[in-house]
Amino acid sequence: MADSPVQSPGPVSSHHPAPRRAAGSGLRPRVRTAGRLLLGGFLVLAGVSHLGWSREAFHAQVPPWLPLDVDFVVVASGLVEIGLGLGLLLLRRGRVALGWTVAAFFVLVFPGNISQFATGTDSFGLNTDLSRGIRLLFQPLLVLWALWSTGAWRAWRENRKSGERAR
Repeated sequence: MADSPVQSPGPVSSHHPAPRRAAGSGLRPRVRTAGRLLLGGFLVLAGVSHLGWSREAFHAQVPPWLPLDVDFVVVASGLVEIGLGLGLLLLRRGRVALGWTVAAFFVLVFPGNISQFATGTDSFGLNTDLSRGIRLLFQPLLVLWALWSTGAWRAWRENRKSGERAR
């Protein structure tokens, strides 16, 4: 059909919509990925330090009212941190669930930080009530960091919006 005329696609519009970016492209997802990897590295390093050079320092964060062996709590929480950190570094699937899990972990260890403040225990260079109090303010930021960097917060918001539209 070489003799067939080529058909024009029609009138050319003067308005061209901006091309859509593929999901996951752009600066924002890259920053989120960098945040996730940084948090994962931080957790692995903190977890390894629980098992090694900072083991005694972490003893100061175990609340005295906790009915468990202090060293067991330090080692177990270190192993959990290593596992969560490796998950943030390596997993491609399940990041949203992992984000909620990491956030929950940060909430679960918060009583240790409160205990260190309440008992006035010196550790990690936190030797004043002010420094221990400032540290307390950072724990909620870690929770938000876990939720943001894994996309868990975004998934929750999108899920809420789609639920509201269905009503």
